[in-house]
Amino acid sequence: MTRPTHEIADIIRRYGENFLRTHGPLLSTAQRLVLRALGCCRTAALGGHLERCDNPECGYQRPAYNSCRNRHCPKCGGQAQARWVQSRLSQLLPVPYFHVVFTLPEPLAQLALHNQRLLYTLLFRAAAATLRSVAADPKHLGARLGFFAVLHTWGQTLAHHPHLHCVVPGGGLSPDGQRWIPARRCQDGTHFFLPVRLLSARFRRLFLEDLIQAFKDGHLDFQGSFQTLSRPQAFRSWVRALALRKWVVYSQPPMAGPAQVVEYLGRYTHRVALSNHRLLGLDDHAVTFTWKDYRDAGRTKILELHPSEFLRRFLLHVLPRGFVRIRHFGFLANSARDTRLDHVRRLLGLTLPQLLLPVPPVRLQTLERLLTPSAPDLCPICRCGQMIRAELLPSVCTRSPPPFGPAAKHA
Repeated sequence: MTRPTHEIADIIRRYGENFLRTHGPLLSTAQRLVLRALGCCRTAALGGHLERCDNPECGYQRPAYNSCRNRHCPKCGGQAQARWVQSRLSQLLPVPYFHVVFTLPEPLAQLALHNQRLLYTLLFRAAAATLRSVAADPKHLGARLGFFAVLHTWGQTLAHHPHLHCVVPGGGLSPDGQRWIPARRCQDGTHFFLPVRLLSARFRRLFLEDLIQAFKDGHLDFQGSFQTLSRPQAFRSWVRALALRKWVVYSQPPMAGPAQVVEYLGRYTHRVALSNHRLLGLDDHAVTFTWKDYRDAGRTKILELHPSEFLRRFLLHVLPRGFVRIRHFGFLANSARDTRLDHVRRLLGLTLPQLLLPVPPVRLQTLERLLTPSAPDLCPICRCGQMIRAELLPSVCTRSPPPFGPAAKHA
């Protein structure tokens, strides 16, 4: 893939100071750290090493600066994603997989901006409890599920749109754990997972129950237009209105097979709100980038935002420090996962060759490229020597305010 012409780091370095002067008091510590880290990524501020051509007749040298390793950086997530996907390949089962998405309604999405850790946690809890309780009902599946969920907070235009992607094997363990119960088949031979309307109603009820309890415990922070909700009567009326809304739960038909799940693993795990390759233009008036309009048959369109508005939208998706955005549940939960998976494989009657599931060639090549130690680059000048590490370069301290000072490793 060719190097993008423009990068989010360029926007931060050019317009970050002005943005901080205008919006600085409104930013969280995590958002400030992300601005600083991405602005310093692969610059002298983080140090690095000097590469020199090993051809004695050439001697060409160049600096190679360190990356910020921030999880919100579009340049630093590739290898972490590849490692995560590689570690999950051995967990795939030869069964249909379903993709289920739980979305918060707009009023809750706005409240979440000032209650991120709490409301995103409630989103995980309610979605997981919904899947597990509906699947446990003998009328629907009568089984204990195993699945993973990934939090996304953005839409294609960088608007705040919190939703949870769940990838679920089509089936589960019987209540006594001694049988594998597969997803039911429809008359046309396709697999059916769980009824979406029931999932939506259950998700709404469970989330609102937890939200009401959080209000009673005094854990909700009401700011701006939400300040009136701090009064119990106003909050109850607001919750009743939410209970009358339709909550969106989307369930995609079964995927083509375990190989396609690998594509989903990579697509939904370590993405950031917008990749550098979507950026088309950058000047003092607008940042131009592409987006897909799924309400218009997925057509690619172009959007222009003022640099300040672009940075504001991008920072909406900075997660609280230490918040876990990929979580595993049921027999795929982190505790004793390997033991449970071995048990599931025995119930499915799998042999060793059957465990070696095919991986899409493109994904396999990407994984190998990201995880294989890179060979020294060919010298761009003499074209015969190799660029080798010659000496370390210390970080360069600057007098400029964030985001141009030393960056934190993680946000």
